[in-house]
Amino acid sequence: MEKHILITNDDGIESGFLHAIAGALADRFRITIAAPGSEQSWIGRAVSRRGGVPVQKHPELPWPAWTIGGTPTDCVNIAMANLLDERPDAVVSGINIGYNTTTQLIYCSGTVAGALEGAFWGLPAFAVSLEIPDDIFWEVSNAKGRMPEGWQSLLDDSAEHAASLIAKLLEDGESPKRNGDAVVHNLNYPSRPENPFRILRTIPAHLREMGFFQSNGNGEYNFHFTHGQMRPSEQVTDREALAKGAVSHSILNFSALGRDLNH
Repeated sequence: MEKHILITNDDGIESGFLHAIAGALADRFRITIAAPGSEQSWIGRAVSRRGGVPVQKHPELPWPAWTIGGTPTDCVNIAMANLLDERPDAVVSGINIGYNTTTQLIYCSGTVAGALEGAFWGLPAFAVSLEIPDDIFWEVSNAKGRMPEGWQSLLDDSAEHAASLIAKLLEDGESPKRNGDAVVHNLNYPSRPENPFRILRTIPAHLREMGFFQSNGNGEYNFHFTHGQMRPSEQVTDREALAKGAVSHSILNFSALGRDLNH
């Protein structure tokens, strides 16, 4: 029987990056989309506790899809508990506009959180992100994932490779969940990849203390992203993989929090 993939993201259901991975996955699987109605970046694993969360079918796409007025976590939870007639075989979140690397950013990521919600339901879960150069990031973000001239092939090739990799991992039985743990495969694609794509198994880089805000001079502080300074690591980090033009593949076991990993 054809496997069924539930897809979400944090950039919103109109994102061209979501449509790219959906199209690539649809060539291999049956897919359903449950995605936010608006951008939910940097929201982490937020849940909409107060007020109603609107849910509407989204007929503009060629696949079954819902627009959900909440967070990526809301989207997957509502779909799993209320919308789907059958349990999917995996959850894929992305493609995110920009990378989701380093320990600090992973915990802020709505993309990773959408995948994590699937993992908490016992499903194989994948978060997919694409590094975007600083000089075009805001153009791409403001255009809802429409790439400038000369860059569309990067998105299409990354989506195709990610879909193929996810299919292989599922076929090989390399489920991201181990002994019931909540595990996410975090895939980050470089902005200037090697040809052909090369995958490196990585760990999240850990940054030194970094501020996310700067004063606007009016008694307020506005968000101001900085890339931070990486601490040395004996293992290849996700940031190092991207700098080498390689795909970063980190396996994130969120169930290991607070455990003695030596026992």
